[in-house]
Amino acid sequence: MSLSRFSATPDRDLRSRRLDQLRSASLYLCTPARAGRGDLRDFLHAAYDGGVDIVQLRDKSIDTCDEIAALEVLASVAEEHGKMFAVNDRADIAALVGADVFHVGQDDLTIAQVRSLLGPDVVVGLSTHSLPQARAAMEDAELDYFCTGPLWETPTKPGRAATGLSLVTETAQMLASAPDQWQRDKVWFTIGGVNAQTLPEVQAAAGAGAGGHPVRAVGVRPLTEAADPRAAAVELKATLGW
Repeated sequence: MSLSRFSATPDRDLRSRRLDQLRSASLYLCTPARAGRGDLRDFLHAAYDGGVDIVQLRDKSIDTCDEIAALEVLASVAEEHGKMFAVNDRADIAALVGADVFHVGQDDLTIAQVRSLLGPDVVVGLSTHSLPQARAAMEDAELDYFCTGPLWETPTKPGRAATGLSLVTETAQMLASAPDQWQRDKVWFTIGGVNAQTLPEVQAAAGAGAGGHPVRAVGVRPLTEAADPRAAAVELKATLGW
């Protein structure tokens, strides 16, 4: 696939379409480039077929050129399925490959800096690990979604302490009682040890979508390590219930 695909004439409705897809998304996948297995394209097709709504490439072990090559594959597969794809941390790469979604952490670019570099059309997300961080995310009008976690300790985030399920309850309550509708409608994902077995606990902690906020999940190992990624995605999607 050629990078020239991303130099198309600007689409004034692009942000609206992306936000509609974000609001309807319940299952978000973070995956490495699977260089050792050499099955990235097949894996992505299986994940999207199984119900994954957004796929983010997150792989700190590869060089920039290999990351761009993997993202070209991801962009192509996402387009085939009519789904969105995400870039993590690197705004320059996100701009180069025409990412639908760009995700940052607490120590990365600020949301204002991201908007300055990538403009208004890209969906922007942020990782949060405490209620004050979640509140700041909710109150940031330039931010489209945020993630809370890791709820349980996970090897994908070594050294990151688990937040526990109490943060899920607090975040759900915060969103439900927010003063403005746009804050109450902020898209929110749970992450870190979330799988088909733990999801019911997450849903219970959140009041099964308190205040009209359905539980959304980011999956990593339940999908990336599954013998049948499509079946694993179907199970997670069914457990989410929407």
